Amino acid sequence: MHFLDQAKIYIRSGAGGPGAVSFRREKYVEYGGPDGGNGGKGGDIIFEAMAGLNTLIDFRYTQHFKAQRGVHGSGKDRNGAAGKDLVIKVPVGTQIISDDDRETVLADLTEAGQRVTLLEGGLGGRGNASYKTSTNRAPRQHQPGLPFEEMYVWLRLKLLADAGLVGLPNAGKSTFINQITNTKAKVGDYAFTTLRPQLGVVRHKAREFVLADIPGLIAGAADGAGVGDRFLGHIERCRVLIHLIDVNGVDPVEALEIVEEELEAYGAGLEDKPRLVALNKIDLVDAELVRAFSKELKQAGVAKVFPISGATGKGIDALLDAVVSYLPAATVTERPDGEMEEGDDTPWSPV
Repeated sequence: MHFLDQAKIYIRSGAGGPGAVSFRREKYVEYGGPDGGNGGKGGDIIFEAMAGLNTLIDFRYTQHFKAQRGVHGSGKDRNGAAGKDLVIKVPVGTQIISDDDRETVLADLTEAGQRVTLLEGGLGGRGNASYKTSTNRAPRQHQPGLPFEEMYVWLRLKLLADAGLVGLPNAGKSTFINQITNTKAKVGDYAFTTLRPQLGVVRHKAREFVLADIPGLIAGAADGAGVGDRFLGHIERCRVLIHLIDVNGVDPVEALEIVEEELEAYGAGLEDKPRLVALNKIDLVDAELVRAFSKELKQAGVAKVFPISGATGKGIDALLDAVVSYLPAATVTERPDGEMEEGDDTPWSPV
C-alpha cells in the first residue's frame, strides 16, 4: 500500500428538497384544501476517524464527495425524504484544513470513532399546506429549499505515535525499528533508504507503545534539502524523541547540532520535546571510541548518552526503559485474567 499523507478534495452537502404546491381534489370531497408536503433535508458531510487506516491513498483516486439532496414534497401532505448523510472515513490523526490559506485547521480527528460534521445539508422547503390559515384558505406559496454548501479542503495526516526516531541519513533508524518491532523497514548502505514514515508497536516489560520512524534529516532540510522537513509533522504528537547518531558517521556533536537546528527551524514545539540521544552501531567500533564520543556529547549539553547497537540489540533495553518513563500509565499492557506479574507468588483465586 502506498503512503500518502496529504490530499485535496471537494465536498458538497445536499440541497434541501422544495416544498410542493398541491390541492386535494377527490370525488365527493367538497372542500379539498391545500395538501402540499414539505421537502426533505439535504444530507450532511461527516468525517469519521477509523482505526486501521494509516494512509490517504484512497483520496488520490476519489476527490469529489457529494451528499444526497432532499426529496421534494408532494401532494396528499407527503413530506419528502431526507437525503442520506455522506460519511467520509479517514485515518486517526487526520487534520482537515481550509483550502483558502492551507493553515486554518477546521477539524482534528485524534481518536478512533471521532466524528465531525463539516457541512450541513440544506433544510427542506415548506409546502403550501403549511401556509394554510383561517384567513388564507388556499395558499399557493412554497419554499424551494435551502441550497447546498460546498468547499475544497486539504486532508493532512499526522501519524499518532508515542515516540519518534530522528537522525541523519544512515544513522541506523530502520535497523533499530526492525530490531524492536515487527516492522519490515527497508535497510541499505546508502542515504535515504527510508522515503516515507514507518510505524511499529514496541512491547517492552509489560508495556506497549507506538514508535515512528521518519526519513533522515540533513542540513538545510527546512529549506527543502534532501526530502525536506515535510515528514516532521508525523512526530509532532510524540511524547519523546529518540535521536540516533551513527558512531561511524560524522562528528557526533556536529550530527547532534544539524538535527537540532532543523527541528528548531521547523518549530511546532519539536524543539521543546524531550530527547533521548543514542550512539548507534557500537558493535562496529571499540569501547574506547564510544566513551570518547559519549564524553563529547555530554560536554555539548546532552544529559545522558545511550550506547546501543540496532543490529545486535545491545544497550537497547536501557534506552527503552527511558522511553517508557515518559509514557502515561494508561499505556501499560493489560494482562489476561489470572496471569501473574513476574515475581508474584500469590496463587490465583477467583474470589
